[in-house]
Amino acid sequence: MTQSTSAQAVRPTLAPSRAARELGLKRGEFELAVMLGRVRTVGEVAGGRRRVTHEEMDRVRGRAGFPATLRESVRAVGTTEGAELMGISTARFTRLARAGFLTPVKFYLNRYRATVWLYLAEELRHFAESEINATLLTGRMPEAMRRRLEEGQDVRARNWRGRYAGALLRQSDDPWERAAAVASLLDSVQLADIVRDPYERAYLNRLGPAPRTHGAPDSPGTQILEKITTADDPDEIRWLRSSLLIGLVQARVQRPAPRPAPRPAPRSAQEPGRPGLEWQEPGDVAAEACVREARGLMKWLRRRRA
Repeated sequence: MTQSTSAQAVRPTLAPSRAARELGLKRGEFELAVMLGRVRTVGEVAGGRRRVTHEEMDRVRGRAGFPATLRESVRAVGTTEGAELMGISTARFTRLARAGFLTPVKFYLNRYRATVWLYLAEELRHFAESEINATLLTGRMPEAMRRRLEEGQDVRARNWRGRYAGALLRQSDDPWERAAAVASLLDSVQLADIVRDPYERAYLNRLGPAPRTHGAPDSPGTQILEKITTADDPDEIRWLRSSLLIGLVQARVQRPAPRPAPRPAPRSAQEPGRPGLEWQEPGDVAAEACVREARGLMKWLRRRRA
């Protein structure tokens, strides 16, 4: 194989910014395309920034109607435009979203620090076109739904978190990265209760998604974002805790979390004529314990289902 042929065979991956430009997408549209699986990314190292292969670029560009179909598939709209697409009032649209019938795909805080939820335009059209949903678009809403809304039900943040978690889990097969995706939705108290090892917690934080804000921890905007991105529903928290426990067992069996190298014992502490004790890698010792932990957890889950 010639040198030129080898250079063509190994094509470097593209950074997200360049991939977005070549696909004709804005930064936010590209991030949404990745989240929805419209554009697949690869991680060259665990915790490293994800990139796009040339093969994936060719696949996306080869789809019928590119680039118009790609941009339309990631078009996100707010409440007013969404209500117009569905042919309903903004008040009814908001009630449907709060009740969980419409799932946000992203959000942002406006200058008044109010949360603005955005929805996929194509999902809203499909919802409105389905005969199953006809009764929700006109007339009086079901009594049980109206009662829950009057009591303050609003599952938009929870539904967004569920969608976000699914997107993070689809992006990686590495068990530690998948565990980090789940851990990122739990507060620090819940995380410390499940992951007692500080080195494992630090590793999960390093592999987790980048913070959505760079403001001061006690700033109003940061507090609002943390509230939205942190699980607060009891059922949601139970599911995340169980998923994290199972994910940790799988991750520990594959490899231990990085930790500082052990310091050798001082020579003065060694007995004359005997070599110093060698350090035993904790990951090898813990593997069998992790397997036993996994079996016990699986038995517990089966008893819960029964």
